[in-house]
Amino acid sequence: MNQSAIFAPFLATMLLTLIVWFYMYSKRIPLIQKSKINPNDLTAAELARMSPPSVSNPSDNLKNLFELPTLFYGLVLYLFVTNKVDQTYLIAAWIFTAFRVLHSAVHCTINIVILRFWLYCISALALWFMVARAAVSAL
Repeated sequence: MNQSAIFAPFLATMLLTLIVWFYMYSKRIPLIQKSKINPNDLTAAELARMSPPSVSNPSDNLKNLFELPTLFYGLVLYLFVTNKVDQTYLIAAWIFTAFRVLHSAVHCTINIVILRFWLYCISALALWFMVARAAVSAL
């Protein structure tokens, strides 16, 4: 199997992070401009206080994209370097990425918490499957 194939979901997850980053600022900057608060006087606590969910949810989602996905990135690099990428890892990686995209879409828009929870769980289970499989293989 082409070991580089694992970088497609890897880069797609990074692209998702970039998209959420832009989306967050597209919501945050107009709020700050509308508030007439000097950006130098704006603390994190004040921004959190004044931000409606449509502004705070993308920010929260961006933070989420620096949690489990960081393990995913490390694992993908490990699999590539050790030449262990196979069809099973590739499918699990795409499941992880696809459900992270769905999770972000829900979190940044309609934010139905139970739906968001299940999307997160499916992505996490795909990642934990990959981690467990790699750990067993390394023993």
